Amino acid sequence: MDALREPIAEKQKDMKEPKGINAFVLLFGVIVIAAIMTYFVPAGQYERVEQDGREVINPDSFQFVDSNPVNLLGIFKSVHLGMIEGSSIIFFVFIVGGAFGILSATGALDAFIITLTKKLANREKLIIPILMLFFAAGGSLMGMAEETLVYIGILVPLAIALGFDAITGLAIVSLGASVGFTSAVMNPFTVGVAQGIAGLPTFSGIAFRLVLFVVLYAGAVFFVYRHASKVKKDPSLKFYGNFKPEQKDRRLDSKTKMETRHKWVLITFLVNFIVLIFGVMKFGWYITEIAGLFLLFGILIGIVGKLKASTIADSFIKGAASMTGGALIIGVAQAILVIFTTGGLMDTILYYASNAIDQVPGALTAIGMFFLQLCLNFLVPSGSGQAALTMPIMAPLSDLVGVTRQTSVLAYQLGDGISNMIFPTSGFFMAGLALAGIPWGKWIKWVFPFILFQIGVAIVALIIAQVIQYGPF
Repeated sequence: MDALREPIAEKQKDMKEPKGINAFVLLFGVIVIAAIMTYFVPAGQYERVEQDGREVINPDSFQFVDSNPVNLLGIFKSVHLGMIEGSSIIFFVFIVGGAFGILSATGALDAFIITLTKKLANREKLIIPILMLFFAAGGSLMGMAEETLVYIGILVPLAIALGFDAITGLAIVSLGASVGFTSAVMNPFTVGVAQGIAGLPTFSGIAFRLVLFVVLYAGAVFFVYRHASKVKKDPSLKFYGNFKPEQKDRRLDSKTKMETRHKWVLITFLVNFIVLIFGVMKFGWYITEIAGLFLLFGILIGIVGKLKASTIADSFIKGAASMTGGALIIGVAQAILVIFTTGGLMDTILYYASNAIDQVPGALTAIGMFFLQLCLNFLVPSGSGQAALTMPIMAPLSDLVGVTRQTSVLAYQLGDGISNMIFPTSGFFMAGLALAGIPWGKWIKWVFPFILFQIGVAIVALIIAQVIQYGPF
């Protein structure tokens, strides 16, 4: 499988690194601003009470207290304390990433997508919905994002060879994975993390997200298929990017095929999610149990894939290493909350925020949360990092303003997922554009109607969620 990745690796070396502000620089700037705020913003405190086995804020208990400003050393101490506070989530991300690293090392996903692509090579009408379903499922079940880059070099030339263009090929991969990531049926890096912070049962509310998945997937297929039909009828509309007209990727002529071990690997991977759903619903499994399950099945997948013990270990380390940036962002984001808490600002922010929106209907409050998350993703493009930064504020705020915590998680996942396909601070998104040779401006102009469609779906979904009191709480 390494040979299959070489052309993409060569392109990645040749292309210029996408320019943008480093997320860690932005977050550290916010840490400094938060520390300065502790000298000027009055500290406040709510009483916490037990309700149905969980800790919630007593909305009538707010009072101002003595300030506790954060000094220069406190700024740097907050990063370490943030890492400690977020340790359970950070190591969850590392373990799940390591398990996916083992899955990737078996070559089963590569073999599956190349075999499927070959079989669909002369069936233009089927290639878009079937392949987009694969990537949507990957995004929704395992947070597939950066992993999609390797498939762009396969599907863009395939789309061109079938009479479409580079935008069609990129959209099959990127929009497919994006709508799955946004709906997040069982995405451990977004919904899994956010629900854990909000104190919700892991992966609860799955039926609502399944409906959301179907709606977004159908919309994406229609949007891409419509474009593909247009460019096939009118060749003057085609855009080829880094590829030549009628170019076909040489890997489609290779002897790569699905071996028996690949099939068993994918079956084992599917069983992992079946056991996960059963454990969450029957026994109330939480982050620790889910991390243990992924580690167990990661090792089983390596054995079924006939990997040596040392290869399994190396692949786990490689997969975990690929998550380092996102995992560290969680800790740095937590540092901001450490300063807010130490300086007594957290409850003051909640107090003024709840007063400002107290008279606004709950559905509109949820929509406001959604647009806030949409904008914040520019600063924190990591899904788990954004959850770590915002959910400790959004969850208790939702209690104060009459929005269910599950709805606040929904607002977060929608805002985070939709903006991944438009913001230049999203590294994997910009890398995908560079691989396909599609300018950011051209992509934005093309994808903007679909972004508006997703925003419309998000608003409707949030209104429905508030009306039905999407829960369990």
